[in-house]
Amino acid sequence: MEHGNRTMDPLVGRLMGLRYKSHPWHGISLGKTAPNVVAAFIEMVPTDTVKYEVDKVTGYLRIDRPQKYSNVIPALYGFLPQTYCGDSVAQLSRERLNNEKINGDGDPLDVCILTEKVITHGDIIVDAKPIGGFRMIDGDEADDKIIAVLNNDAVYGSYTDIQDVPTLVIDRLRHYFLTYKDLPGEKRNCEITHVYGIEEAHEVIRRAMEDYTKRFSNLESMLYL
Repeated sequence: MEHGNRTMDPLVGRLMGLRYKSHPWHGISLGKTAPNVVAAFIEMVPTDTVKYEVDKVTGYLRIDRPQKYSNVIPALYGFLPQTYCGDSVAQLSRERLNNEKINGDGDPLDVCILTEKVITHGDIIVDAKPIGGFRMIDGDEADDKIIAVLNNDAVYGSYTDIQDVPTLVIDRLRHYFLTYKDLPGEKRNCEITHVYGIEEAHEVIRRAMEDYTKRFSNLESMLYL
């Protein structure tokens, strides 16, 4: 394995792969067919009563906070590896909303995945087909939520656009994202301004991929220092 004039012994590389867990954000490929079909890392499932979130430093799941209320995520929830909500993602929201104050939230792109299967735990990778999304603004930050279906799912797998999803499902997802960070006595400045279809979802993902490349362009070379 070569990088410029620096070489890593292939055996060392294999041993590192056995010894160390790949970071879910940086060490998992989004997939060759992205944005049509993407790999997604799942942090939470509908039975979770606490909010799990990947620790950006270690790559392990950590408890972000117990849910204060009884609402639970009505779908698998996680993020798209090797994406980043930076200026290119924010620019799309700025254009759509005519609001120059919006910035990216600096996180990987969030995704919720519809499936008829009962998945009992997170910390897994699934293949999914994006079909739409929510344009969510939290404070002055773009915090898009991509909506996808589990690839080849028996019930949802045939959906090709957000319009195929029952209104009740969309309403449940909308309610969750607008309330899951609520704390007693505090008021959040958060809104979902648009529900968009597959073409816009693909554009958001492509921009998040570009933002990731710009933000972490030196990541590979850092492994060989």
